[in-house]
Amino acid sequence: MPEQTEKTELSERKKQILAHVVELYIKTGEPVGSKGLISATGMSVSSATVRNEMNELDSLGYLEQPHTSAGRIPSQKGYRYYVDHLMKNREIDELTKRLIDAGISSAVGDPEKLISKSREVLANLTKCATVSTAPVGEMTLIRKIEIVPVGTYSAMMVLLTSNGILKSRLCRTDSEINAGILESFYNIVDSFILEKPALEITPAYIQTLAAAVEGDYFTMLPLLAAVSELADSVGDSRLILGGSSNLLSFKDYGASAVALLEFLGKREPLTDVISSSKGSLDIHIGSENKYKQLENSSVIVSKYSVKGDDTGTISVIGPTRMDYETIIPSIKYMTDLVGRLISQALEE
Repeated sequence: MPEQTEKTELSERKKQILAHVVELYIKTGEPVGSKGLISATGMSVSSATVRNEMNELDSLGYLEQPHTSAGRIPSQKGYRYYVDHLMKNREIDELTKRLIDAGISSAVGDPEKLISKSREVLANLTKCATVSTAPVGEMTLIRKIEIVPVGTYSAMMVLLTSNGILKSRLCRTDSEINAGILESFYNIVDSFILEKPALEITPAYIQTLAAAVEGDYFTMLPLLAAVSELADSVGDSRLILGGSSNLLSFKDYGASAVALLEFLGKREPLTDVISSSKGSLDIHIGSENKYKQLENSSVIVSKYSVKGDDTGTISVIGPTRMDYETIIPSIKYMTDLVGRLISQALEE
């Protein structure tokens, strides 16, 4: 983040010119010269004045000149100053809002599908890569377990966690799944499994429960073992990447695109990038990302809350030349919507 002294370092005209350069470069991808800037913005100053201001912005580190005869492009410092101080604080436009609402409408009521759909919709809107996470840790609790018989010896089991992850699987037993078995199962679930962290529902814990059950150990064990497997599978939902092929369309990456896609395909470093964000919305520009593969990228991480608790994140990854002014309102709206819809689904 820039130091406070940088806020007063720039005159109003320099701020205006820097904002114009950033916005024109985001739009065109071409270096911005003084005449082009005046033509595009209608600034009522001479080309020489703009050129001198751009030279000073260059010497201060806010702009760069890729070639001697070329115009200027924003530096990482320029993007950071723009995002922190110059960018308009826009609300999401009605068309984008309607596209998001329509895009995720088919997933309402299914928290895990909703998280996945939100990532897909955002990738299509932003033309960048997107990452969704549903963190699994000590605060991810087993909120609900339902079992629905589908045959004499088989049933469909559904598990829902406090952060909206929904898992299901078919389980079979050698004994008839009757009303008495179901009553015993729900008694155990209510007393020993609900509201416990998913990480604690281990096979060893289940063995202990099954052995303590009054009645047929071998009848209850397959059902409780299925609970353990579902709890363990919750961890598979931690991080999902989508839209990475979108990045190939940005000429900004050039030959580094392949290395970036390989990096994004690795779970551990990408998880590290996302989890390093502390605020409700964080923007990491260029080398602010600690991995070299992201030095030409910006990562926007936005958290969604379920019932007041920060639960997961939806992130956008793209070139430093991404359209911050449009993407930030979209990701804010998406995460607010996802958190609200998951909270509603858990209350039903």
